Amino acid sequence: MRATQYYAPTLRQAPAEAEIPSHKLLVRGGFIRPLTSGVFTYLPLGLRVLRRVEQVVREEMNRAGAIEVSMPVLQPQELWERTGRWDTFLPQPLRSEDRTGRWFCLGPTHEEVITDLVAGEVTSHKQLPLNLYQIQTKFRDEMRPRGGLMRAKEFTMKDAYSFDADWEGLDRSYQAMCEAYLRIFERLELEVLIVEAEAGSMGGRDTREFMCLNENGEDTVLMCDSCDYAANAECATSRVCEPEALEGPGGVYERIDTPGATTIQAISEMLDMPAQKMLKTLLYQADERFVAALVRGDRDLNETKLQRATSAEQLRMATAAEIEELTGGPVGFSGPVGLPDEVEIVADDEIKLLRNAVVGANEADAHLVGVSVGRDFEVGRYADLRQGAAGDLCPQCEDGKLQAQRAIEMAHIFKLDTRYSEELGALYTSEEGERKPMVMGCYGMGVSRAMAAIVEEHHDDSGIIWPQEVAPFDIVILLLDPDKTELAEIAENLTVQLEETGYEVMLDDRDERPGVKFNDADLIGYPISVIVGRRTEESGEVEVRRRDGEEQVVAVSEALSAVQKLAAQA
Repeated sequence: MRATQYYAPTLRQAPAEAEIPSHKLLVRGGFIRPLTSGVFTYLPLGLRVLRRVEQVVREEMNRAGAIEVSMPVLQPQELWERTGRWDTFLPQPLRSEDRTGRWFCLGPTHEEVITDLVAGEVTSHKQLPLNLYQIQTKFRDEMRPRGGLMRAKEFTMKDAYSFDADWEGLDRSYQAMCEAYLRIFERLELEVLIVEAEAGSMGGRDTREFMCLNENGEDTVLMCDSCDYAANAECATSRVCEPEALEGPGGVYERIDTPGATTIQAISEMLDMPAQKMLKTLLYQADERFVAALVRGDRDLNETKLQRATSAEQLRMATAAEIEELTGGPVGFSGPVGLPDEVEIVADDEIKLLRNAVVGANEADAHLVGVSVGRDFEVGRYADLRQGAAGDLCPQCEDGKLQAQRAIEMAHIFKLDTRYSEELGALYTSEEGERKPMVMGCYGMGVSRAMAAIVEEHHDDSGIIWPQEVAPFDIVILLLDPDKTELAEIAENLTVQLEETGYEVMLDDRDERPGVKFNDADLIGYPISVIVGRRTEESGEVEVRRRDGEEQVVAVSEALSAVQKLAAQA
């Protein structure tokens, strides 16, 4: 391929909205261009990288026994209503109404579609196990798209779905996918950590995420410093640590004035007390009822854990008007003492150990000091409600503490059980002649996100350093003076020779200064550069460079051998 006949527009500056390296470099290097927030056009270089990443994924999925299909993007409302996800899936799907008034969503995932397909095609245990996958564009109405391809409204994803006769079969399918994912990330030169994760809108159990630790990731992983425990902060648990009891008036609590102190920080400063000796009371509507969620003052509430603890299909914070009607006081002064009976109190496990606490008085500008659970209010149920944080005690070992690191979620796998097969009628006939629901697994991987993650992990101040397996071209030949016939012939002959050997080659024959060509080669990230210039003219030699720094000067006749040796080191 000749650069003069190719479309690869590079930029000197990244767009102002680009904040992380992958976003900046993919735009500057001529790989992608934004259309609108969270939506991108793949330019020729970007499409080549995306297709090569897809090929790695496809090869390993096929190797693991999965079979490729392609499912519709448009999915009818009635199918999603059968599983109850039309109004509950998050982030909310993009929706469209056709001319007949029928509603569809643009597929954010395909559990309903694949289960409906298999329900109509697979009837016997002899047809199981079955694992179907696709590599397809997905759509999710992200509220805050960011990071270029890292979190977009339109993105490329690989999603696979396994169907087994029993849990033992699902365990085997799940393990096969796990091993396939590890092979994929090894080939993409991405080091991943497998962590416990929240199932979210997909449902299921034994949920795991494959995380790439990176300071620009959107997720937080909590890892023990003494054992192998690791979990997404969304679902991380910890051992309860008993705080020091507060000194307070014996047997009764005391009301104190706290004008304007609507936050934990404000009341802590006013009373000169640490936040861990205070209690937050947060009002929520869980389906059709209200609950008061209690966590320690130095803790954040994990809404996903609260939703699980209350078995609520829908959960939202109470409005200011609702809070005043329920408690008699304004936002910022809610407390558990004297709440109406219809408000269930759900408390974090740590609250069992909190004595003589400070709580809101359910009236403006007032708090109660010396409040104890069991004496001054009753808890309806206890659960782990707190957001995991660095410094928490490891739930798996006695000596460890949790450390926090930012991470990029690369893949997510689930054991779905029979949720979708039961609701959508995916049944099979067993050897004994019984009709049973298939046991399902789901396995997702961000393909376009992997492209961004590779750049996050493999770049320097000059540009991208693509791994050989996914680079847009394997080699660039930099013809520094295309007007000189002898040099042009050498560059063209080398191009043909390398292409016949199986390499993808870009011949940079543009009428540009050498510095521009060198800068573009580093920015784009070709793994190997062959430089045909003054040295070639004077001594019949070319310079062969790896993008990561190693270089050799060899005779033109030895260029192929030198390239092969450098490529083998990748």
